[in-house]
Amino acid sequence: MLDIAPTELLLCAVVALVVIGPKDLPKAMRVLGHWVGRVRGMARQFRSGFDAMVREAEFEEMQRKWAEENARIMREHPMVPDAAAPTPADEAEADAQMQPLSPPAPPPPAPAGMESQPGPSPRPADRESGER
Repeated sequence: MLDIAPTELLLCAVVALVVIGPKDLPKAMRVLGHWVGRVRGMARQFRSGFDAMVREAEFEEMQRKWAEENARIMREHPMVPDAAAPTPADEAEADAQMQPLSPPAPPPPAPAGMESQPGPSPRPADRESGER
């Protein structure tokens, strides 16, 4: 990216030490580090946005190629209805011919002597919670 040799970095460090001074140099390096971090973050955000645009363009190109290939395959191998497979009209006709279900048979009569007995009692948990 940037072609900076170690000797150039050493020269910059010496100039910074002379110009800024040893007392304020740590504070200046902290501020410089902060700004370098912000620039790197903006560059990372720009690059991720650019990569997303490239991926989206590649995806659209791939979809176009797939659609062309699908159209080519469908032209070469058209779908022919299978003679053995039922058509929707055949299925509708078969549904119309089906007999409706008969109503359920009434329950058998209760044996003699059982008519006056009450049904099963509620479970104890039902009585405690007040459910019915």
